Amino acid sequence: MAFQSHCLRLWFFVMLIFTGSCSAQLSSNYYAKTCPRALSVIRGAVYGAVAKESRMGASLLRLHFHDCFVNGCDASVLLDDDDSSNFTGEKSAAPNANSLRGFEVIDAIKTQVESICPGVVSCADLLAVTARDSVVALGGPSWTVQLGRRDSTTASFSNANTDLASPLMNLDELISVFSNKGFTAKEMVALSGAHTTGQARCLLFRNRIYNETNIDSAFAKSVQSNCPRSGGGDDLSSLDVTSPVVFDNAYFKNLVNKKGLLHSDQQLFNGGSVDSQVTAYSNNPITFYADFGDAMVKMGNLSPLTGTNGEIRTNCRKVN
Repeated sequence: MAFQSHCLRLWFFVMLIFTGSCSAQLSSNYYAKTCPRALSVIRGAVYGAVAKESRMGASLLRLHFHDCFVNGCDASVLLDDDDSSNFTGEKSAAPNANSLRGFEVIDAIKTQVESICPGVVSCADLLAVTARDSVVALGGPSWTVQLGRRDSTTASFSNANTDLASPLMNLDELISVFSNKGFTAKEMVALSGAHTTGQARCLLFRNRIYNETNIDSAFAKSVQSNCPRSGGGDDLSSLDVTSPVVFDNAYFKNLVNKKGLLHSDQQLFNGGSVDSQVTAYSNNPITFYADFGDAMVKMGNLSPLTGTNGEIRTNCRKVN
């Protein structure tokens, strides 16, 4: 009897751990019964948006990054400031102001999903899925997005100013920022590969193209034509000069050839500890794709709100 009682207690303990851990986990088929058309609707909308403007793919991918790195993947980045309640969100933080874009695309997708499944699909999950679908639309890899996140009811202007990587950072600073979120240096390099598409403003790379020495001179001169020494701070240049609207491994090939646009980009190949990883990805796109997908899944698991935490926002820009 004592043995049987011990077994029952052990079984109960195991089941408690099992059920407790599962309740907080995300699932790839989370909407299979509650909103089975959600993923196909999102995919169609993303493909349409990227076909209309290829840059939008990079913008939607970046929204997911900037959401997850500040208090986890909770759609806090989508909340608008509200003067009436004295609420300041993350959009006006230094790394985001006049930089993040694609909010209207998310709004339109949310409206479509709400029309078929009201109050079911979270804005945080929308960001995760649109990021994946954007990469695929640009010719990049796919991965299985884990779902079941809920939306925050607040945001952090201060954390948005401190937790996101800066284009002016050196390698040790980049490694530290990503390490603070649980990423290895290798995963940091893989995620940086997102810069194989998208654009950056002149003011963010002006110093590099005029004053740094670890840069290909012909490349620097070509970019200077669209980024004068003074003025034109908002003029845009492609992060990947080789194939700017395709998600491939050209970003890493550019770094090997000293054609990284941002200071932080070229830091990944500048005689430091991750040079070999950059070289590996420049030679093998399949390896990069696999590592990028794995790292994106890991990023999507950063502190999600699940269960009864948070809410499902009807409007991604404001709490219910």
